[in-house]
Amino acid sequence: MFFHDGMSDDKHDIQIVLALIFAVYFYCFHSSSSLQFLPLSFPSDEVEMPLTFSDLLSALPFEFSAPAGNPTITAPVTENAREVKPGGVFVARKGRSTDGHRYITQAVANGAAAIVGELPLDQVQADLQGVPYAQVADGYQAFGYLAAAYEGFPSRRLVVIAITGTDGKTTTSTIAYHILKASGIKVGLISTVSAVIGATEIPTGLHVTTPPAHEVQHYLRQMVEAGMTHCVLEATSFGIDQGRINGVDIDVAVMTNVTHEHLDWHGSWENYRDAKRKLFTLMKNSYRKGQQPKIAVINADDPAAPDFAESSIGADYMMLYSLTQTDADFYADRIHYTPTHTSFMLRGNAGDIPVRLPLLGAYNISNALAGIIAAISAMPQLTHQQRMINAIPQGIADLPLIPGRMERIDEGQAFNAFVDFAHTPNALLKTLETARLILPEGGRVIVVFGSAGLRDREKRRLMAEIAGEHADISILTAEDPRTESLLGILAEMAEGARSKGSVDGETLFIEPDRGRAILLACQMAKANDVVLACGKGHEQSMCFGKIEHAWDDREALRAALHGQALLTLPSACDPYDPRELWLRDE
Repeated sequence: MFFHDGMSDDKHDIQIVLALIFAVYFYCFHSSSSLQFLPLSFPSDEVEMPLTFSDLLSALPFEFSAPAGNPTITAPVTENAREVKPGGVFVARKGRSTDGHRYITQAVANGAAAIVGELPLDQVQADLQGVPYAQVADGYQAFGYLAAAYEGFPSRRLVVIAITGTDGKTTTSTIAYHILKASGIKVGLISTVSAVIGATEIPTGLHVTTPPAHEVQHYLRQMVEAGMTHCVLEATSFGIDQGRINGVDIDVAVMTNVTHEHLDWHGSWENYRDAKRKLFTLMKNSYRKGQQPKIAVINADDPAAPDFAESSIGADYMMLYSLTQTDADFYADRIHYTPTHTSFMLRGNAGDIPVRLPLLGAYNISNALAGIIAAISAMPQLTHQQRMINAIPQGIADLPLIPGRMERIDEGQAFNAFVDFAHTPNALLKTLETARLILPEGGRVIVVFGSAGLRDREKRRLMAEIAGEHADISILTAEDPRTESLLGILAEMAEGARSKGSVDGETLFIEPDRGRAILLACQMAKANDVVLACGKGHEQSMCFGKIEHAWDDREALRAALHGQALLTLPSACDPYDPRELWLRDE
């Protein structure tokens, strides 16, 4: 196990401290007496309504120009001029494709009480029509803090676990959420799939990223109003980089892994890694809530772990987990795989817990370790040891099906068929490795996948190379081509597969229509084979051109298992033809 030198002058002392804190937690699991923790206190210091423009601006941790005027704010902060309500605040920022300052006039017409923008006052004054204006350097970064102030800083009344990583965020978040829930904690969840507030579940978008800052803050406020004390938040690199979690006071920051993804946005792997590292900086600088410590939870098996450990300097504790390193704070032992579940022994500094995980693959064991440590790190206020005893095994036993994550589709066929969200090179590799672990003797792995348009082009070839090496049959197909040429994307991918020995018509097939591709895989499959539909997972749409069309891989796979192809429709009546010219580059 590693420790960054800057965290302590004595590494041995750090190990003792880490052992002691987890000894306390595991004492709860194994002691016959009740261990009492001091309750967390949440000071009542939220900004009281009515708010003024100055109240909102005071939440910014960076410089801004003082506005002329201090109106009362009676409606939400938004970055969409069409959503501005009378008495609200419009944040104008320069995006990659449009400039929000062009819509100041519309925001004013809709009744904006104040405007925040990036341009100097003299460049927008004519559009303001006397509405107070504050200039900031970065509207992306300001928006989250302003939204937090408007909602009354709700995260200051919640213990917040924030989870980042290339792969495994949703699964880890779901595991942590269910362990906390099983322990009796009133906990909410904000993931890239949905926001869960009590019995209410709200979808968070067609394609996966952290919701916009004002939505995140509103969900947090709803949790507080519903009497919740904890929140698990999934934090994507987009969400972090665009300031969507600014103003969220984080208590536990978790890193699952950092692999190749989103280089089209971040420019380099180092920038992508550093965007995720920012989560740990945000945690360290977050508002402190009573006795709740600031804790960093890091995957010691990931090559980027030392970088995240460096970013964790200043946190109260750093917890490491591993699949292989027995000196980590938590590690897995006695691992056993089946087509329906994975079992292992969770070993920690002061005790062992048997775990039966209703998920497949070594990567999900890693996700489970992260979720377990995150949940335990957020529970110092528990007073009854029985809750702690039940939390881990019961929470994992109660874990529902995680949509589109190695989701088994069974229509009585003679082979195993799964839908998985694997849409990165690392995730595809792990999914194919998992398929091998459960593959009966003589079986084949048949994978259907694509690569998104207007996204990281480098991973197209990488994913096809991985499939060429680790699958028996690869079928390349559509996955959100957007305005790029679908056939062009598939040609790039095919080159990668062929470079690893895939042969057209034998081990490599190109079928642009995703429904027909999934049907082809099922028609090829024999007893003992495994069919994988990868890349879309739980998503409910697929983008062609600039239009989102209803799509569900799970329904497509079910249809294919009954001998039918589920087709994507570009309109209400016409079947989609993937070779239409309108799919090509604009």
